[in-house]
Amino acid sequence: MTEIRTVKKVLKSKPTMEGAGVRLQRAFGFNEVPQLDPFLMLDHFGSDNPDDYMAGFPWHPHRGIETVTYMIEGKVEHGDSIGNSGIISSGDVQWMTAGSGIVHQEMPKRIDGPMQGFQLWVNLPASMKMMGPRYQEVKASEIPEVEIGPGVRVKVILGTVNGISGPVKDIVVDPEYLDVSMQEGAVFEHVVKDGYRVFAYVMEGSGEFDPVSGNEVGSGNLVIFDEKGMVKVKAGTSGTDAKGGVRFILVSGKPIGESVAWYGPIVMNTQEELETAFREYRAGTFIKDGE
Repeated sequence: MTEIRTVKKVLKSKPTMEGAGVRLQRAFGFNEVPQLDPFLMLDHFGSDNPDDYMAGFPWHPHRGIETVTYMIEGKVEHGDSIGNSGIISSGDVQWMTAGSGIVHQEMPKRIDGPMQGFQLWVNLPASMKMMGPRYQEVKASEIPEVEIGPGVRVKVILGTVNGISGPVKDIVVDPEYLDVSMQEGAVFEHVVKDGYRVFAYVMEGSGEFDPVSGNEVGSGNLVIFDEKGMVKVKAGTSGTDAKGGVRFILVSGKPIGESVAWYGPIVMNTQEELETAFREYRAGTFIKDGE
């Protein structure tokens, strides 16, 4: 019988402001390092008021990390120093590896109705922090949606579910990124490699994430799992409509286990490396030749 992962901790997301004045909910960040290694930060942005998001994220640098933007609803215009530009629309994913250095901007577009999405920061090991920057943009139509049981559907962004693999490839920390939707009372089971860090963020509704406690976790909460066994979730009855159910993202990855030196948009291993990065940015030598 496969062991079921228990829940180590549940964290309530906290309101914060980032960029030029974007209001969002921070599921985890600096204070949670290293318990979520290799993941550094998860922000959930969502509002039907354009004043909450239109200021956006003007041009800024990154080094030493990967950033993952997943749009649930809405549109964001992006551009970067290696020549990528375009619109990330509802259901699209942008996986950007900053590596040795990239400068980019992400500017939301005004829409009728709600804007909603996530940005996840993923750390890079010391051996890869100065790799060449790269960029993967995946359209919603390229992301497979798999029905894995009665009342359970999974969008596979990265990883494999029932033999169906997501379109994002070749990511350093061997992560999985799933968008799971469940009807009331439905059960979701998924095997994750032992030793990998796993978390779920509840987007809508509620669910039972821990068979030991049996407590339901509602929207806006982050669930941090133990590091051994299979993830098992039962959809709850206190959803956003009469049918109940739950929708959450499930993310896992291989811990790096290295020191973290982090300031603003740059994450390195030592304070000296941080100082070098900011000195190069001020001097105009941040972007490396040939990248």
